[in-house]
Amino acid sequence: MKIMVENGKMNVPDNPTIPYIIGDGIGIDITPVAIKVFDAAVEKTYGGKRKIEWMKILAGKEAIDKTGEPLPKETLNAIKDYVVSIKGPLETPIGKGFRSLNVTLRQTLDLFVCFRPVKYIKGVPSPMKRPELVDIIVFRENTEDVYAGIEWPVDSDKAKEIIRFLKEKMGVTVREDSGIGIKPISITGSRRIGKAAIDYALEHERKSVTIMHKGNIMKYTEGLFQAEIYKLAEEQYKDSVITEEEINEKYNGNAPEGMLILKHRIADSMFQQMILRPDEYDVIVTPNLNGDYLSDAAAAQIGGIGIAPGANINYENKVALFEATHGTSPKHAGKNEVNPGSIILSGAEMFEYMGWKGIKETIINAIEKTVLEKHVTYDFARLMDGAIKVSTGEFGDRIIKNMEVI
Repeated sequence: MKIMVENGKMNVPDNPTIPYIIGDGIGIDITPVAIKVFDAAVEKTYGGKRKIEWMKILAGKEAIDKTGEPLPKETLNAIKDYVVSIKGPLETPIGKGFRSLNVTLRQTLDLFVCFRPVKYIKGVPSPMKRPELVDIIVFRENTEDVYAGIEWPVDSDKAKEIIRFLKEKMGVTVREDSGIGIKPISITGSRRIGKAAIDYALEHERKSVTIMHKGNIMKYTEGLFQAEIYKLAEEQYKDSVITEEEINEKYNGNAPEGMLILKHRIADSMFQQMILRPDEYDVIVTPNLNGDYLSDAAAAQIGGIGIAPGANINYENKVALFEATHGTSPKHAGKNEVNPGSIILSGAEMFEYMGWKGIKETIINAIEKTVLEKHVTYDFARLMDGAIKVSTGEFGDRIIKNMEVI
């Protein structure tokens, strides 16, 4: 049965159909294992009263082989019609070939939030002294900024035309041998992701929302992003959100009880803050490129993107595509050796999004127990003393064995 959206709310049946994309490269290893873990977690949590009906859809190399297209229209329709779906990694050619399928999915389906939770799981090897201090949610704007894909190659007629236009009409000189790209950031895009981040923080009782931007340099794009989210908070959340500036000016630096704190940080400073004082940050909302950088850098603090979940969500129509956040790693494909943690944890977030309580905790606790037992895939095993290296499938089986209903 389909998940339905009525009056802005999801109606999830006990046996929903969820589309899935296996993915390129190591997708063939991690996605089937993840589905096995999901089915076990649902069974364990609900005792057979609920079940996922999985529906395979095509994208990437498999889609090209079978349909001649990397992203068939049927796949886009299924993701939209069935509301919630999940995918493995998809290949993005560098400098040539078809455009990033991840970006295409986000823009075509208007999945304007890239949702990236980053939280430490006990036992995972980390380069940080206190990785347990990291517990953030990154709300990365997904449709604008340099990822809008508005660019022209060096020496192309269109690039030359724009360079000429800038010189003749705007008085701006650009080197003739330049590739040209445009960075749009809109009021609409800024306000809607700001609203999504604030609503999430209030609903989940988080302490703060921090806007990460480079508005000191890019005043009319990233500066706009910061300013519009502040305006949004003033207009729509006056009773529940307070800015850091207001706290200092009116409350001597002490936030009133029960208020969500709205902060903003310059992007380069934010990277330093995440390393030095990660526990001061909670929900972080940011333009596209900054969010790409920060979410991976933060993931490195808790063990790497191999254990970091993510999703692309439109909070207005509720369509959500959960995903493995890492690449396709073709040299490891088919060897049954890589860590399936990212897609498994993305599935845990998917169940929470669907309102199926308890499954996320069941999965996370089972992963933690498995890691603490040191039954881990090679990426963790090489960093842990006394580890027992296991395959992708064995890691999944061990997670299932360690499941306990919370």
